[in-house]
Formats: sequence, structure tokens, C-alpha cells
Amino acid sequence: MVQVVQGKDITLAQLIDEFGLELAQDKEFFLEWQQDLPDLSDSEKELLDEVKAEYSHLSKYAILEPVVKMVVLSPLLRLAGFYRPPFYIASEYEVEISSEDEGTIVRGRIDILVFHPPFWVLVIEAKRAQYSLEVAIPQVLAYMLGNPNADKPTFGFVTNGREFQFIKLTKEDVPRYALSYTLSLNRDEDIYTVTKILKRLARLVI
Repeated sequence: MVQVVQGKDITLAQLIDEFGLELAQDKEFFLEWQQDLPDLSDSEKELLDEVKAEYSHLSKYAILEPVVKMVVLSPLLRLAGFYRPPFYIASEYEVEISSEDEGTIVRGRIDILVFHPPFWVLVIEAKRAQYSLEVAIPQVLAYMLGNPNADKPTFGFVTNGREFQFIKLTKEDVPRYALSYTLSLNRDEDIYTVTKILKRLARLVI
């Protein structure tokens, strides 16, 4: 009997058991978030400082997912260049993956998909501020497994507005993934680093 699981309900254990997902042990596997990061201009830093201040102000009340996208995510994507050629963005993109024995099907909608036809570039999941990023990581990995292009890595980005984490997935032979450290809006210049990583990922494609 086929089991259908919604992406938002998938667990990391299910992805490992049903889809053979493995955590990459090689420290060299995911260097894109650490090396060759571009510099930011003073005007870009000023805009990011404004994002921090706006989020700090709004966070006095519960911040819902749409507000996270509007206040924090949108300016980051714009600074990274994802609103300009050669990139395109899709919202609520439907995806479905099935295990090799087709015993499990995962269905869901990607919050934001950045793509450079025909390749997926970045799978983004935004959660409300009260949620831990750990809730979003299995969901994003499931969607990344749905990437139809197996010959190139896919990158994921999860945020609750205050915290950020990047993911890399490859599907050669065995699907493998790795995570960046968790970056925080409350920690020094982490928002600068987040923007630099997004710019770096954009340049990998260009």
C-alpha cells in the first residue's frame, strides 16, 4: 500500500529510511557557504542594518510566515541578485517524490524556488518566527530530492526571520546532504554573511 506523506510532515528518519539520504562526512563537501564569499558595499550593509532594525521592531508581536518573507527574505534575495537575469522565481511550487519501491510518496509546495532554466538553484522554506529551523530542514530536503536535474547540486535555505541555515544536496549515486552552521540575526554581522552566501550561490550559476 502506497503511503502519501505531506512535505511539512516528513521526518529526517523517513528520508533516510525511504530515500537512502545520507549526511556527508567529508568536510570539503559543502565549502560554498564558507569560501570565496564576496564583499558587500556600504549601501548594502546599511540596507541590511535596516532589515535588522525592522525585524527587531516587528518581533515584539508574533511574526507570521508572510511577514518573514516580506521583511527579511525579500531584501536578501534582491541583494543577492535573484530578481534579475538569469534567474526566475516561483512561489508555492508543487513537488512530488517517490521512494525507489514507490512505497512512499512525498507531496508538498516549495515556498520559494529560485531557478535558472532548466536547473533549480535554491529551494527556500520560510517559517514563522516561533518555529525552530529543525522543523523546516526535513521538509526542504524532501523538496530538494524532487529536483529533476540529478547532475548538479541543489542548495536549500531555511529561515524563521531570526535564524538562517543553508543546505547542500547532491544526488549522484547516493543522495547526500550537509548543513551550514545556524546564522542569527542577533549575532554581530551574521546577516552580512547570509547575504554573502546567497551572492556566492548566485555567482556559482552565473
